[in-house]
Amino acid sequence: MDDSLSLDAKLLAESGQGDNAPPLSVSEISGALKRVVEDRFGYVRIKGEISGFKRAASGHVYLALKDDKAVIDGVMWKGNAGRLPFQPEDGVEVVVSGKLTTYPGRSKYQVVIDKMELAGEGALMALFEKLKAKLLAEGLFDQDRKKAIPFLPKTIGVVTSPTGSVIRDILHRLADRCPSHVIVWPVLVQGEGAAKQISHAIRGFSDMAPDGPVARPDLVIIARGGGSIEDLWSFNEEIVVRAVADCAIPIISAVGHETDTTLCDFAADLRAPTPTAAAEMAVPVRAEWLATLSESKARMARSVQRSLNTAQERLEAQRRLMPALTDLLRPHQQRVDEVSERMKYGMSQNIAHARSRFSASAGALRPSILQQRLARSQERFKRLDLPVSLVQRPLDSARQRLDALWRLAEQVSPDGPLKRGYARVSGPDGGLIANRAAALKAGHLDLHFQDGTVGASVTDAAPAKPKPAQASASRVKKPSDDRQKDLF
Repeated sequence: MDDSLSLDAKLLAESGQGDNAPPLSVSEISGALKRVVEDRFGYVRIKGEISGFKRAASGHVYLALKDDKAVIDGVMWKGNAGRLPFQPEDGVEVVVSGKLTTYPGRSKYQVVIDKMELAGEGALMALFEKLKAKLLAEGLFDQDRKKAIPFLPKTIGVVTSPTGSVIRDILHRLADRCPSHVIVWPVLVQGEGAAKQISHAIRGFSDMAPDGPVARPDLVIIARGGGSIEDLWSFNEEIVVRAVADCAIPIISAVGHETDTTLCDFAADLRAPTPTAAAEMAVPVRAEWLATLSESKARMARSVQRSLNTAQERLEAQRRLMPALTDLLRPHQQRVDEVSERMKYGMSQNIAHARSRFSASAGALRPSILQQRLARSQERFKRLDLPVSLVQRPLDSARQRLDALWRLAEQVSPDGPLKRGYARVSGPDGGLIANRAAALKAGHLDLHFQDGTVGASVTDAAPAKPKPAQASASRVKKPSDDRQKDLF
């Protein structure tokens, strides 16, 4: 028993007789399977429902396609994922095209997707309803978010294709109704990259500065002609709908014809059935408003004239009811006359009373009364016996104070030093000159000596310094001589 087991189960792997197939490594068998699968299924188209959709930070897309019985993994590299015409979501049925391959790292097979399309209009409508419900739940379609459309916009921004008939229809209709300044932001309206261009244009208009070099639009029109739901799908993209909802400028959506509906219409502030109707909603008819203004002006003029006529009639009626001015003034004139007469009589009476009182008082004021009072005062003065010393001492004291003040006045008098050979210098205005700068400024000086005044002119010449031998001799000279030399 033990011997048989030892013959069948060996510890080391050995090649048997006739065994010419060496063992393959895991990598070798995985590579072989990869080549077989890729050669057999070089290009495939698969229809299925998206599940587990995920966009990596690198930009690659990973997902799974499933039906009711099987699941297959899929990957879409960054370059192809960036060109998707719609935003894939879980539950959306799609048709993918690509190459079937294996992923040795997990021993799984997967499809490398080159192209992804919606599986018919039904799938497209399902994606439409799903995105609509999502945005509706966020409140992007609420009525309280809508902005009022300006009555007469000065500048209108249009987001549309610059080569289609839509822009021509809008410009023609605006010119017919009310010429306005139009700024066209050219974009693709369908196909790859259209949604990004449309959202960029809307946000570009919204971000323009009101006082910038280009006038910011007062109104934005998003316009496109009619087409299938696939042609209009760029206006159902989430980035476009959010750009419309976030725009600070009122927006009119005019995408497709009257029966076409996009998510952009729900987010816009106003929906127009056609681009031409959008132009009609944007501006009023200029001729009609001019006629309305003319009619309003005429009605206002007639109303003002009627008011004036009514006021004149009422004034005339009131004037007839009012008494004459002379009738109103006569009672007052009569009262003034009466008061004037009473004033004259009263003044004459007051003068008579005053004259009577003065006469009564004047009779008592006789000169003899004053003479008697003066005589009595002289008699009282003569009877006064005052000693001489009582008067002499105050006089002597006052005389001494006067002499002291006189001596002080002589000492502080400016003419006192003139007796000792000095001179007093004054300017033309009589003011005292005390320094050289004042003398130069005065120009002409008056030198006052004891016996008179001498005039002198001033020059700006520096005085020469005296020699040492002459210095002592100059001290004995009169001070007035030295000053005269300095001044001249």
